[in-house]
Amino acid sequence: MAQTPTTESPEESAVVAELAATELDGADMDLDAKRLPILARVYGVLVLLDGLATLPILVLSSLYAIREIAEGRVHVDALSLTFILTAAHAVVLIVNAVCLTIFGILLVRNRRRYAARWAYVLMPLTLADGMLSLALEGLGWNLVLPAIQMVILIVISVTADPSLREERRLQRALRRMDERSDYESAVAAGMLGRDQSGKGYIALDFFNIFWLFTIASVGGLVIETIYHMALYHGELQDRAGLLWGPFSPIYGCGAVLVTVCLNRLWKANPFLIFCASAVIGGAFEYCTSWFMEVAFGITAWDYTGQWLSIDGRTSGKYMFFWGLIGVVWVRFLLPRMLALINRIPWKVRYSLTAVCAVLMVIDIAFTLMALDCWYGRMAGQVQDSPVAMWFGEHFGDSYMADRFQTMHIDPSKAGRM
Repeated sequence: MAQTPTTESPEESAVVAELAATELDGADMDLDAKRLPILARVYGVLVLLDGLATLPILVLSSLYAIREIAEGRVHVDALSLTFILTAAHAVVLIVNAVCLTIFGILLVRNRRRYAARWAYVLMPLTLADGMLSLALEGLGWNLVLPAIQMVILIVISVTADPSLREERRLQRALRRMDERSDYESAVAAGMLGRDQSGKGYIALDFFNIFWLFTIASVGGLVIETIYHMALYHGELQDRAGLLWGPFSPIYGCGAVLVTVCLNRLWKANPFLIFCASAVIGGAFEYCTSWFMEVAFGITAWDYTGQWLSIDGRTSGKYMFFWGLIGVVWVRFLLPRMLALINRIPWKVRYSLTAVCAVLMVIDIAFTLMALDCWYGRMAGQVQDSPVAMWFGEHFGDSYMADRFQTMHIDPSKAGRM
């Protein structure tokens, strides 16, 4: 009599795949035993030296400036926007130098698990450095070093991040096994992209964060467009935030921020998620509006006169919406977003992400340059550089006003030096 074939459960298949990965890649799973690439360690030496050299200079310069101001030899308007931005930039640079020193030590000592974590800490600091530099000096060579550092941090985090290494290890094992059923079972068991520590729902690595940002940028734009049409009797308004594509990066960044902050609360009481998301979303909306104004003199929205309006940058109404979106996102959409991300073809999982990330960076960079040139024209600055003339020809005032229909520029509101 023929035997009835046995069917493995998803958990059993996942275990089989894991055992195969362990057998193929070696029993030694100590991440720190695996040497970082030589370029990463060389970069570690460079940032360590840079941090050790820069930190005392920044601290002494700041103390000297404070003493000069306190003793009356230098007169500044402590309430001026430029002074506040300069002071904030100095603090960010000092903190960044401290973190770079620690990061460099971890890279030199091959502490890849902790190096990956510190790379994620340095990313927002590098972003803050670039944003404050942009607000003070405009778009120029001052942004080259923060941009290069951000790229290097992303590369190192992807290389050293334990969760991404584990995914690649499983990918190699399943590809060598050449058994599609085991791969599907591993996906069904929720192994790919999940937080393996069990503390949160989704692994907060570059791969997941990039696709969450992209999906939320498109989804947020669609929702906002429909909302505006419903509110203004079918009026269609272009509410995109980048030069090309249906992207609203404010929603993408908001989704990433909510995910990072509330990932560990995905099983928590919905009311707690609602309150946390309302505060996070309101604070993010306020900070975004403030930065756009001080960097480019842009006003993209004004909630003055609305319920619980805070300087017109956010309001109780939209904080309530942020709270609702947070509950829906964390409790219901994250699992579906992860399932959607996992539908990316296995063989092009990382190459496709790299290509799309490069295209997104190009879109963001060109958008910032176009906004900077638009600000310069509105401020009456001479636009005689080849770059400014090119943007003036291809992305002139009428084009920018038509593309960014919610934005209005008043150069007097900017905080540039």
